Amino acid sequence: MAGHEPLIPRHGGYRKLKSFQVAQLVYDVTVRFCDRYVDRRSRTHDQMVQAARSGVQNIAEGSQASATSKKTELKLTQVARASLEELKLDYEDFLRQRGASQWQRDNPLRQELVDQRCQTADEVAAWVVQAAKRSREHGQLSETSTASIMSTKSTPLTELYPELSANAALTLLAVACSLLDRQVARLAADFETAGGFTERLYRVRTENRRRQQP
Repeated sequence: MAGHEPLIPRHGGYRKLKSFQVAQLVYDVTVRFCDRYVDRRSRTHDQMVQAARSGVQNIAEGSQASATSKKTELKLTQVARASLEELKLDYEDFLRQRGASQWQRDNPLRQELVDQRCQTADEVAAWVVQAAKRSREHGQLSETSTASIMSTKSTPLTELYPELSANAALTLLAVACSLLDRQVARLAADFETAGGFTERLYRVRTENRRRQQP
């Protein structure tokens, strides 16, 4: 009946969440990045991949759990956000330990990558290759970049890939984290307003008793 509140609300649908889509892209990019630039036998390799995976899995699990526990959904979404923050630190460490530079917020390459709206790791990799080619042609990674690697036309493109790839991943992580911050804020506000499953159960029972009264 129209207007009747269901006991089990619509839930799941996480694949349509922009936060899930970007987090999944970060995961795919991270797997490729770690396999190429991080020792596969190291703990860092495993930790980065697992942190990226945790971001994706907890968004999905939280969305599914929302059917009966908004509190669990909120908690798992926060866990996903924390996992991606951990991953950000690993990428920052990768750059710092190699004397490479992290893009500042005003670096035009950041916005350029965001505007590409890449859907797959292959698309991100293709963008990195093009950015490396342009950097070599122009003599540096970017006119406004503080990058430590100065390229020339004789510089192998492969020497530019790690720094560009790590910064590309950080850019995507910034997008994912921003989306999750907004998602957590919305979930918290909804929980404060409507409560969770217990409150819903009470409302549905009350409504059913009211309907059954003559």
